[in-house]
Amino acid sequence: MTDPRKPKLELLIAAPRGFCAGVDRAIQIVELAIEKYGAPVYVRHEIVHNKFVVDMLKAKGAIFVEELDEVPDGVPVVFSAHGVPKAVPAEATQRGLAYLDATCPLVSKVHRQAERLTAAGRHIVFIGHHGHPEVIGTFGQVPPGAMSLVETVADVEAFEPAEPDNLAFLTQTTLSVDDTATIVAALQRRFPTIQGPRGEDICYATSNRQAAVKKIAGACDAMLVIGAPNSSNSVRLVEVAMRAGTPARLIQRADHLDFAFLEGVRTLGLTAGASAPEVLVRELVKRLAERFEVSEFEVETTREDIAFKLPRGLEVAA
Repeated sequence: MTDPRKPKLELLIAAPRGFCAGVDRAIQIVELAIEKYGAPVYVRHEIVHNKFVVDMLKAKGAIFVEELDEVPDGVPVVFSAHGVPKAVPAEATQRGLAYLDATCPLVSKVHRQAERLTAAGRHIVFIGHHGHPEVIGTFGQVPPGAMSLVETVADVEAFEPAEPDNLAFLTQTTLSVDDTATIVAALQRRFPTIQGPRGEDICYATSNRQAAVKKIAGACDAMLVIGAPNSSNSVRLVEVAMRAGTPARLIQRADHLDFAFLEGVRTLGLTAGASAPEVLVRELVKRLAERFEVSEFEVETTREDIAFKLPRGLEVAA
């Protein structure tokens, strides 16, 4: 039954949205490790960048730390989906720690490419965000000095390599598709012989979620993206919407919503970053329904059916 006191709000919900296969796998690894070994299971770095997920796993018996020296002897440790430098599993082995690597297989693919390119004697130009765990993990796959980081076209213009005809580039998996294309074009213009990756490094989930936002942004008065401020792929979704001329906000939970942002909004776009669970989408829709008469429409741009295998030893428990 409609409520004449509530303003109408058309809600366009992007699909795909939310969890990707790599995030699903990483969370499963922590949950199954707790089942197999019992609590506590230590996790180096946030398993994925989402407070709700981290808090859920803490309640089940996960303890999150930033470095291995915070992990006591004799307990299992899980490495996050973002990947770690080679030195981290080497240290765990040296200490006799049982570890499980929850690195997303698509990040691992970039790691292997970096190793191959370095072995072939090429200097790698890595497109990514300084300080992001994925960038730190990828740099940790190769010897110091084998890779240079660029974040912008200006960085490309200022880059002066020792061997300009012996370069290759790789990228972080959670970047803006459009921004990265611009940076790659600048690299190829400055260094025509630069070698690119065999396939796209930006992962399917990042690309698909950005395409879904592009599809609906033009029809929306505003957009909300559910995700954490330290989630690279979530922040990129806000940027994609704003680039389309649509005001957009990143929020972590429904109770973070500022209704003043929705003043005058009649059509609202909604999506969630790859580390945000669907329960947070439903929570936000319920909150919106407190103030508005909501009509929901899902706009699907592609269907995802990718799943990644669990590490050996956990498959039986699954």
